[in-house]
Amino acid sequence: MEIQLSALHWVYLGFIIAIIGFMLMRRDTTLICIAGILGIGILATTSASGSVSGIFNSFIYAIKELLGTILIISIIVAMSRILIRTGINEIMISPFARFLRTPALAFWGIGLIMMVTSWFFWPSPAVALIGAVLLPVAIRVGLPALGAAVAMNLFGHGIALSGDYIIQGAPKLTADAAGISVSEVMQASIPLVIVMGVVTTVSAFWMMRRDQRLGTWKDGLIVSTNDPLQVRDLSAKADREALSLRTKQWLAVIIPILFAIDVVTMYMLDLQGGDATALIGGTAILIMLLITMLTHRGKGFEKTTSYLIEGFLFGFKVFGPVIPIAAFFYLGDSGFLAMFGEKLPEASHGIVNDLGIALAHVVPVNGVVGSITLTIVGAVTGLDGSGFSGISLAGSIAQLFGHAIGSGIATLTALGQVAAIWVGGGTIIPWALIPAAAICGVDPFELARRNLKPVLIGLAVTTVVTMFLI
Repeated sequence: MEIQLSALHWVYLGFIIAIIGFMLMRRDTTLICIAGILGIGILATTSASGSVSGIFNSFIYAIKELLGTILIISIIVAMSRILIRTGINEIMISPFARFLRTPALAFWGIGLIMMVTSWFFWPSPAVALIGAVLLPVAIRVGLPALGAAVAMNLFGHGIALSGDYIIQGAPKLTADAAGISVSEVMQASIPLVIVMGVVTTVSAFWMMRRDQRLGTWKDGLIVSTNDPLQVRDLSAKADREALSLRTKQWLAVIIPILFAIDVVTMYMLDLQGGDATALIGGTAILIMLLITMLTHRGKGFEKTTSYLIEGFLFGFKVFGPVIPIAAFFYLGDSGFLAMFGEKLPEASHGIVNDLGIALAHVVPVNGVVGSITLTIVGAVTGLDGSGFSGISLAGSIAQLFGHAIGSGIATLTALGQVAAIWVGGGTIIPWALIPAAAICGVDPFELARRNLKPVLIGLAVTTVVTMFLI
């Protein structure tokens, strides 16, 4: 059945193109998204008050949809703060240090530990969690600090964050925008994350070793890395000494066991999406409360609030740019009715679905075109340095192409998610990879330059693989 496109559809499409253009120019898209919401509101309600109110209502709708993701990340960061301040993180990771005997083992060891840690703690906190212990060990066996930073970036901000299989923040955003379930996106992303991860990390390692042999490797050091997390104030020193070594050792064993039990429970009870996130989040809160009370004792009540505030500040700082963008892209599907209370023309399946069906009647869309488009869109949306800010756009466009092709919505959505997060999540945008650069004491621009070729090669190979999976 042919869909008649209205002014709503064309205005929505026009603002999508404008958002992509602004991202290419590295300009902020918040104002464009709000203008798009206002413009669509005027067309939908034909009233100034309704369209202006729609801006606020769209933000509320987006926050409601994203609140679980914001909350889990904030809680994980709050828990990581107390682990770092007490030094428990060092004891948790120290057993792995004995296996890092050569530069190659250090590179792959740091990378794999970073990946696993990032699944549970998110990459930015994970960098701090493992950097204090493993970085000095890696440097001692001959791995350059820049090489350690590359490993942390690619395995943490790349592989772990692009899949996000435990916290499930990324697949939640893309799944909502694409109108499919979180589990569909996660299942479709598994082969793409594997291909992207293997190609990128192997390429980066080979290039590092080649340049070291040729004498062209630049370490990029800007500060000493002997003690990246040196305690500089008395209160922090007191926190590190508040617990006995034996207590820290017990906690360092108990914490991974608790999260392992969560993973087993998720598998046994088939918990996914919000249920899985709630289990991880609840466990993180209990761990934070336990360690905070043991560490601060009489001041534990106040410190608990302090750590939560730190976590929420981080969470809303990360998702601040995401909310207006998500608010706009929710208009393309289920959010339209909730925001404006107006129905689209009869026989409409939602703005994005309508555009996809119309596109199928005009342009010969196929898996090759769809795959290339989603990779480009994902990469472009990541240019602002926030891998999360543009994945709603990737999900919406994947839905559009998936309906036009007749299949592959989940695979295209996963491809857009992988491309957006690998580019913007902290691997090749200098201002996005500052956490890893700072903890390793290297120049972020040099780190971004070292990551650029491997990531581009990985995106090219992953795009080709996607063409065969659709």
